[in-house]
Amino acid sequence: MSSSHDAIGSARASLARRLLPLVDLTSLNESDDAATIVKLSSLAHTPAGRVAALCTWGRLVAVARAALRDSEIAVAAVANFPTGAADVEAAAAETAAAIAAGAGEVDVVFPYREFLAGRPEIGLQLVRACRAACGERALLKVILETGQIAAPERIRRAAEIAIEGGAQFLKTSTGKTDPGATPQAAAALIAAIGDAGSHGVRIGFKASGGIRSIEQAQSYLRLYEDRFGADSARPENFRIGASALIHELLAQLQ
Repeated sequence: MSSSHDAIGSARASLARRLLPLVDLTSLNESDDAATIVKLSSLAHTPAGRVAALCTWGRLVAVARAALRDSEIAVAAVANFPTGAADVEAAAAETAAAIAAGAGEVDVVFPYREFLAGRPEIGLQLVRACRAACGERALLKVILETGQIAAPERIRRAAEIAIEGGAQFLKTSTGKTDPGATPQAAAALIAAIGDAGSHGVRIGFKASGGIRSIEQAQSYLRLYEDRFGADSARPENFRIGASALIHELLAQLQ
């Protein structure tokens, strides 16, 4: 019994060590302030390793940059968040402001309501404008709010539009609507990413929205690596957006 228990514990620790550098450590509450981000940043670099990025509001990017100044951890900001509004210029301006403040990544919400209303061109324009604002200075991750789009074929189409617009990552959810990430939605995004890859376009995948346990994170890692191969997930192509997950990972590693 002890041997079996030890083996399970060792496997979980190994998985936690694998997941830690793939995490976008996130706090996106309206009440977040400088103290929130300073506290969060203390979890970003640990004796077991560091997370991929710290994701916060654009207004707190400078605080995050200062808190992480001696590390290689990226600072990500959200834009057009969480509503996914249809204002292309506003989303691009918010993206540009976040980059000017020091963000190295921007997670922008796709205007999914316009897409569902039969106006996909708004999504294409918005992603293109935000990609132009990023230029070569920042990575653009597009949040598709897949729980609201719902049908796999529609999720796939929205993903294709985002890729056409210049998305460098596709992300499942803001975490502000229900459902958040689901395996079904993730599979649709991964399929679109795989098709883009067959044409030489490299797109990353980010699962986000309600992922709180090691087992949940592992299910998305498996989906990705079933498609792209064992050990293919790296911070440059795979992320888990989470806040609560970091505590379970660190508890397991300690």
